[in-house]
Parts: sequence; structure tokens; C-alpha cells
Amino acid sequence: MELQKIYAEVIAWYKELSMVGHIAEILHWDQRVNLPKKGLELRSEENAFLEGFIHRRFTEPSMVEKVRALADRIDELDEDAGPNVREIKRGVDRATKVPTELVEAISRHISLSSAVWEEARRNDDYAHFAPFLEKTVDLKREEAAALGFADHPYDAMLDLFEPYADEKSVQSLLDDLRGRLVPFYHKILGCRRRDASAVAGKTYPIEEQRAFGLHVIEKLGFDFEGGRQDVSAHPFTIGSKRDVRITTRFSEADIGQSLFGMIHEAGHALYEQGLPDEHLDTPLGESVSLGVHESQSRLWENIVGRSLPFWRHFYPHLQAAFPVHFTDVPLDAFYRAVNTVTPSLIRTEADEVTYNLHVILRFEIERALVAGEVAVADLPELWRAKMKEYLDVDVPGDADGVLQDVHWSEGMIGYFPTYTMGNLYSAQLFEAMKRDLGGFEELLEAGEFAPILEWLREKVHRHGQRFRAKELIERATGAEPGAVPFMNYLQGKYGELYGL
Repeated sequence: MELQKIYAEVIAWYKELSMVGHIAEILHWDQRVNLPKKGLELRSEENAFLEGFIHRRFTEPSMVEKVRALADRIDELDEDAGPNVREIKRGVDRATKVPTELVEAISRHISLSSAVWEEARRNDDYAHFAPFLEKTVDLKREEAAALGFADHPYDAMLDLFEPYADEKSVQSLLDDLRGRLVPFYHKILGCRRRDASAVAGKTYPIEEQRAFGLHVIEKLGFDFEGGRQDVSAHPFTIGSKRDVRITTRFSEADIGQSLFGMIHEAGHALYEQGLPDEHLDTPLGESVSLGVHESQSRLWENIVGRSLPFWRHFYPHLQAAFPVHFTDVPLDAFYRAVNTVTPSLIRTEADEVTYNLHVILRFEIERALVAGEVAVADLPELWRAKMKEYLDVDVPGDADGVLQDVHWSEGMIGYFPTYTMGNLYSAQLFEAMKRDLGGFEELLEAGEFAPILEWLREKVHRHGQRFRAKELIERATGAEPGAVPFMNYLQGKYGELYGL
């Protein structure tokens, strides 16, 4: 009975901190979507205050002692309490190694840094942002040193986003993928080039884009009573379960930027909205990792959202929304246009084949950056060199180069590999889903997305953090995560598109 009493006290404490964390997330959303420029300095202090408050409460000696006492007797706990205690202790162990002053300093700095990044990207002015990135790297190195790591400071940073992963295992995974992907990519480049003329060279009114995108994500299952859609400089998802905020960005010259961005972020939101109500604000009610999170967004965006059966359903709706643009464009031409493989500048707009080369580039740069092997001042030139080497793309300016992603401005060093891990997981889940559901293409063509979402809810969402990411994927699919299912998917789809 005493053990259950301690557990109840720990869970109540954890839920209180989760609630404060939700408040901090909404302030972050507001900063990216609504905050006037003069409010930035105050917001950075507000963010630092909340992060410091959470950290001090999370490292209170009396509660830390209770968490560790529970962990010592974890075999006596039930099947729900055990995983909760395991993950709460993991969080406590990390937090107690990092001084509160450092947590506040990081929070205060990245609030300012992200705003400077927006301005620097808008003005193509890397020199304006570079001092802030210098400080970010210094702070994250200090954090990594406090946390400790086995082999590489990147381990501590990666672990924040993909728990239990490390630099060596990720390097091995990416090396294996690159060895398979590059030859396939070059085969495609040797084929007759496809063009995107079915969608390019046109002007798409923003309001029509917004209305059509909202129609699509609502049909996929996004619950607008538990979420909302807004605009930001870089698309993101924030919040949990009953209040999930997603954003996109619009270009009148590119309907795909907003549409596939909305589907991507809706995939994140569907995961959050599918977490179990009965475990809300505990680890069993939280997502397991960013890699698994990205598997949901990439599955909906690409495997579903760029498929031919999906567009057999939605294309008449698109033609009705944009009659001038698509009435005379055959579905096949549109499908090929939104699945054209071509070297590109921007990661978020890259095709499925080249996307992971963008990720590998970033992984290599940030790993070298935190190890002190490359200086912040040298990043634009290194970025250009790697873009030329991997994609044969010339980078005209830093806004479309080293400044294009928000992640480093927000201290999210270690995040990028989770995009590729998400791609690999998504293809593996897709294989299992097709096997389990049967008639997958028929479901898409009929606009019947509920069975797909229900499968993901059963296999992924409902488990929260009960299992580690690797185990979760293995239980859902029957195999360990790897690159083969993803390559099978690419070779099947793009082999047909390019006549390989």
C-alpha cells in the first residue's frame, strides 16, 4: 500500500509539471505565430522562468528520492506503473545532472536566437545569426558535458530526441541507407527527366490553398475541436492530445509547399490526438520519440499523400478548387509532377528519394560542429560544398542554404537524424499495414482513411512510451528497424514512375 501511495504522489507531481510544460509550449507557439517584435525580450524571460520552474520542481530532492525508490522496486509495480516510473526516472536522472541556471540560460538564449534566425533568413544575412549560433553550440556543449556521454557529445544531444539512440548506431544506419540510396538515385538521374509543369509556373491564391488543405487534413482525421492550423516561418506542431497546434507556410507559386506541409504536420497531430486519454500527462500518454513521431508525419505526407490512389480520390476536389489550374491537366500528369525526383535546395520540399541526403548532410555538419571540428563561421561554405557533393546543387544564398531550417536556432542539435529514422520506420509500418488491412489502395481511392488511422492508433499511438522506439516498431511490424523496407518502397514506386 505504501508503494502505491508513493506512486500516486509521484504521478500527481509529474502531471502538475506536464501542465506547466503545456503552458510553456503555448507561449512558444504564440512567439512563432503572433508575438509582436517588442514582446520578444519579455517572452524570452517568461520562457526562461517557466523552464527554470519546471527544472527546479523536477529536481526537488524529496521527489527525486521517491522516484528512485519506486525504480528500485519497479518489479513490484503493475504493467502501467512500471513504464511510467522507468521513463520518469530517466527524465529525473538527466535533469539532476544539469544546473537550473544552465537550463534557464539555454531557454532565454534560444528565444532570442530563433527570432534573430527569422530575421537573418528573411534578409539572407548569416553574419547576423552566426554569433547566436556560436552561443547555442557553446551552451549545448556545456549541457552535453553535464549530462555525460559514452563516446561523443552528440550522444547526449541525440538522446533528447531519440531516447536510447547514440551517434554510432545512427551513423551505421545512415551509412547503410546512403550505400543503398545513392546508386538508386543515380539510376533515376540517368532516366528521361520528368518535369513538374503540371503544377509549376502557376499562381495559387493563398485562401484557396488554405481551404483545400484544411479539407484534406480534416478528411484524414484531424480533429479541429482538439487542434488548430496557423501560419509560421517554418512549419511545426506543438501541444498534446486536446490542444494540438499545427502551422504551415504558403507560397503563391507552389501549392505543394503548403499542402504537403499541412499533411505532414497533421500526421504529427494525429499521433498526439491518438495518445490514450487514461494516461494523459504521464509517459504512457506521451509520444515515444521524434523518430516515431516523424514516421507518422512522413507516412501521411508521402506514402499516403503522394500516392496515386490518394489522388484518385482527391484530384476531382482539387480540380474543383482550382478549375483554371487543373481542369485540363490529366491525373497522371499531376501525379508525376508531385513525385518528380530532382535535386533541390530546400529539405522540406525535397522529393522522397533525395530527402535523406539533405538529412545526412545536416547530421554530418552538426556532429562535426559539436565536436569542434568545424567553426560556425565556416558553415555556409561547408554547406555549399556538401550540397554540391551529394546533390550537385549550387546554393545561391544562405537563406536557401545554411539558414533554411529553424532547428539550430532553437538549440535542436541532434534532431535531424530523426527525420530519416522516421522515413525508415514509416515504410516498415506501411508494409505491415498493407499486410494487415488488405485492399490498402482501395481504401485510399475510396477516401476511407479511418481504418488506416485506427491501425496506427492500435499499433503505435495507444502505447505511448510503454516500449522504446525500436521495440515499438518491431512489435508493430515483426522485424527490427532497417533500411530495406524503405528502399523496397522507393524502388517499387519510383521504379515504376521512371521505368527502371
